[in-house]
Amino acid sequence: MAVDYGDARTGIAVSDLSGTITGDAWVLSLKDRTDIVGEIGAEATTRGVSVIVVGYPLNMDGTAGPRAQISEQFAGNLREILAAAGQNGIEVVLWDERMTTMSAHRILTDVGKFGKKRKKTVDAVAASLILENYLQSLS
Repeated sequence: MAVDYGDARTGIAVSDLSGTITGDAWVLSLKDRTDIVGEIGAEATTRGVSVIVVGYPLNMDGTAGPRAQISEQFAGNLREILAAAGQNGIEVVLWDERMTTMSAHRILTDVGKFGKKRKKTVDAVAASLILENYLQSLS
């Protein structure tokens, strides 16, 4: 499972059972971090997820700025919620997501999605790209 955490929307993507491609992707429009973490934890447990990949928005020079620090805190909150639920077997990793949102916008432009349609899906597409990059790194 991959997460593209944002202030207004959070993209989620889950691989197929073989762990080779993205199967489902959607957006959570929750704003409260506790609600988002709880929803992701419940979804991961229900789907039998073994790894949650949290997008880590590093600066172009590889340094961690304010958004990366927010992702670090989010990943920590997710680990705490999973541990409290007895789900210590679900690993939470940070994954470099530089350029994924720009790539997601390009993809949506190529398929003709603009305006509100784009706004509602760009985070899910970004989460899918994060997940696909992570899965490719495993092979």
